[in-house]
Amino acid sequence: MRSYIAAVTVTAVLLGGCSLDSAIGVVDPYRIDIRQGNYVDQDMLAQLRKGMSREQVRFVLGSPLVADVFRNDRWDYVYHHRSGRAAPQQRVISVFFVNDVLDRVEGDVQAADATGEGAQPLTRVRVVEVPGPARRD
Repeated sequence: MRSYIAAVTVTAVLLGGCSLDSAIGVVDPYRIDIRQGNYVDQDMLAQLRKGMSREQVRFVLGSPLVADVFRNDRWDYVYHHRSGRAAPQQRVISVFFVNDVLDRVEGDVQAADATGEGAQPLTRVRVVEVPGPARRD
């Protein structure tokens, strides 16, 4: 009789533990959004022009998150956003210099078109065309 009561008690405890998971799912705790790195948007990239100096690029985009000591001709702007409930997102923008002037931009955000209007961000666009300096006639 005692073994029967013990078996029923163990079964009740195990089944109660299984239902505890569903009870925790109902009471879901708040999860904060975590943003790390440099946020670079379409409007910021639209201001970049070939031939800009490092100081001008730093003024437009801010200080780079990664400035490689061994390759001082490249700056990387990395932005990571983890929403409380959604999947994490990451953007990487790389700015390349030749002779201390802006040559090209590669990354996850598309450059503006010729009219100056911002383009829609695409997923994983690798090369961004940067227009040359404006000619003054």
